[in-house]
Amino acid sequence: MLVSLSIRDFVLIEKLDLTFARGPQRGLGALTGETGAGKSILIDALGLALGARAESGTIRRGAAQATVAAAFDLPKNHAAHAILAEQGLDSEDVLTLRRAMGADGRGRAFVNDQPASVALLRRLGETLVEIQGQMEQHGLLDISTHRAALDAFAGLEKQADAVRSAWRDWRAAEQARAEAEAAAVAARRDEEFLRHAVKELEALAPKADDEETLASERQLLRAGSALGEAVAQALAELEQGRGAVAALRSAHRLIERNADKAAGRLDAPLAALDRALSEATEAQAQLETARDALEFDPNRLEKIEERLFALRAAARKHNVTVAGLAPLAEKMTTQLAALDDGEAGLKKLAAAAGAARAAYVKAAEAQAAARRKGAARLDKAVAAELGPLKLEKAKFVTELAALPEADWSEWGTDRVQFTVATNPGTPPAPIAKIASGGELSRFLLALKVCLAKVGDAATIVFDEVDSGIGGATAAAVGERLKRLAKDVQVLVVTHSPQVAAVADRHWLIRKTTTKSAASTDVLALDAKGRREEIARMLSGAEVTAEARAAADRLLAVAK
Repeated sequence: MLVSLSIRDFVLIEKLDLTFARGPQRGLGALTGETGAGKSILIDALGLALGARAESGTIRRGAAQATVAAAFDLPKNHAAHAILAEQGLDSEDVLTLRRAMGADGRGRAFVNDQPASVALLRRLGETLVEIQGQMEQHGLLDISTHRAALDAFAGLEKQADAVRSAWRDWRAAEQARAEAEAAAVAARRDEEFLRHAVKELEALAPKADDEETLASERQLLRAGSALGEAVAQALAELEQGRGAVAALRSAHRLIERNADKAAGRLDAPLAALDRALSEATEAQAQLETARDALEFDPNRLEKIEERLFALRAAARKHNVTVAGLAPLAEKMTTQLAALDDGEAGLKKLAAAAGAARAAYVKAAEAQAAARRKGAARLDKAVAAELGPLKLEKAKFVTELAALPEADWSEWGTDRVQFTVATNPGTPPAPIAKIASGGELSRFLLALKVCLAKVGDAATIVFDEVDSGIGGATAAAVGERLKRLAKDVQVLVVTHSPQVAAVADRHWLIRKTTTKSAASTDVLALDAKGRREEIARMLSGAEVTAEARAAADRLLAVAK
């Protein structure tokens, strides 16, 4: 709900700060004043903070810029929190929207003092305030809001959840079927190529580490001749004459036979000979193994190179790495298997999509039936409000029409529209097409009273809802505004003393004119001030004793 409105240098307002009661004390607020005092300026200023288009003449004469800031108390589950999170903006208990317009025509927008776009202000504003002005195309005049308003009035949350869930399941099933069909078409188109490629890759039998393993072995084989010669020479050195191993063995044997006579002086040499003999024996054995392994085999080298070249050629052909050939072969094999068994799979997916569609249609039909019952209740409720508002000849009709399948959505298969017939015998027309602004405002009031708890907007502003009426009808308007204010914050710009008398809070909008300038200010009225203002509204320029007495009677009745 709106908790404060701050205006600087806007049209005729130099400086204005308004605060509004919070919580259960918010009630009905009335804005009154003489014609031309500037009551609509406050609504325009609020609209500017909510992202409305800035009109020329916005900035007060002589000022550099105009600024408007509106602060709102946000419940934890309010839709504005999700919008703020989506934009990466901080979310607080109080949301402040601010707009500044410079004399050069440039403007800036802020959300909680963080720079933002006017479009974001507008999105947030739509969840915060509903301004019902004559012939303005927003709020309940926007047909796109009617379906959600009816569903909320009729309490169709469970039906809506069922339809949304069925819609998503159907969309997922249709997507799976479409993807499978597209894959099958592509596979059939490329079937000959696939079969040839799979046969070729199966013959090649690629492995993920083929390139690394073969390249390493090829390098080793290319160096095999030189390495084998080096190893052979090393063995020859060890085996020259008696051979190093035989010499070490003889030396070890001689020392070992005489070590016990040397009083330990030969123990260390014996141990060293033992180690040397062991290492020399091991070295000779390893060299012999290496000589056998490094024997140059030109046939083996040729086969390795042929396979390596074949793998790389296949990788270039299919535009993958050598390591990617094995996964590619598996994928192509799967495609062929799907092609071979494609018809059965497609039939299964088509059946699943058909079943999902049937489930959606069933849920949507149940929703449509519940909507029709809800529409009948809403029409009856609105009809009960029309008579006292001097609209007894009018008829309100909630029209439901089946949409073509191409327009079905997660919201169902119905188009919902609020229509009105202002005179007997005339066909109902969209509520926004009503010619009379006064009639439109009263229709919207009747509808809002019935839909009081519907929608996110916790603040509703009525601009001259009582235009062209008086007496009992004006009293009926005031009573309905008062009733509506029990559920949401209501502000009304009014010329009707009957409406002003029932308000919980009352502001007087005054215009002061001097030789050089005019200005508008707003005064919060106390009980005495309210009596005088209502008396003025009853009598005109000169407030009489009779007017004050009539004002007292209205205020007494309002209590």
